[in-house]
Amino acid sequence: MTVNLGSTFATYNYYVKNSATALTMQANDPQTKRDITYYEANIGKLKTADDFVNNYTIFNTAMTAFGLSDMAHAKAYMKKVLESDLSDKNSFANRLADDRFVNFAKAFSQFSSVEGASTLNPPMAAADVGKLFLAQSMETTIGTEDQGVQLALYFRRNASSIKSAYTVIGDAAMWKVMTTVYGFPATMGGIDIDQQKKIVEQKFTPADMQDPAKVDKLLQRFTAIWDATENVASDPILALFQTGSSSSTSDAFTSSLLDLKYGG
Repeated sequence: MTVNLGSTFATYNYYVKNSATALTMQANDPQTKRDITYYEANIGKLKTADDFVNNYTIFNTAMTAFGLSDMAHAKAYMKKVLESDLSDKNSFANRLADDRFVNFAKAFSQFSSVEGASTLNPPMAAADVGKLFLAQSMETTIGTEDQGVQLALYFRRNASSIKSAYTVIGDAAMWKVMTTVYGFPATMGGIDIDQQKKIVEQKFTPADMQDPAKVDKLLQRFTAIWDATENVASDPILALFQTGSSSSTSDAFTSSLLDLKYGG
């Protein structure tokens, strides 16, 4: 069961204030409970990367926990990630723009063939993986009602992991938040990654994401813009102004709405 208060802005703020209740509800979902129980009871029995990627429930639980469920089919690719030498900056995982892959390799270092990998990066405890899986599952459930809320909650939970613009560029969910707030064009993906970083950091300061107040301000703006651009039907006043209006009139109204909410 999810809560939808009629707008992304309001629903997101509800879940921020009631996250413990929402997590408890998700933990009581039968499938979620079965997946976590099975994972925690059996992850320690696996010995190799092949064992890991070929155990459907365990591998999918792990991939979901790290926000990589859309890559769960790519077993050979993920084996290359797991077997990367993380002490080598030119290794496969370290050359990927998305930090989630390095974090995944660190968390499951027990499956690396690199000598000393699990000493350098101790494997993540099964219970901690279960907590990540629970949070990700809760956000996915919420996303069936409102994708904007899902994106905002995901960003909020992972904001402290943002060390550079590369993090948000490489993470599809974070990048959606970025493009919504700052208006980065879709064509940016076609230019050099270092140039993308420069463009992003002209508007966005990654270090700010270590400050919860600045994260909150960013997400309040994101959810308001999402409502104004994606959820017109949920806001009868906004819908009234936008129905039959020209693009310029619509954009002007959206700008005015944001100015009212954020003092622009």
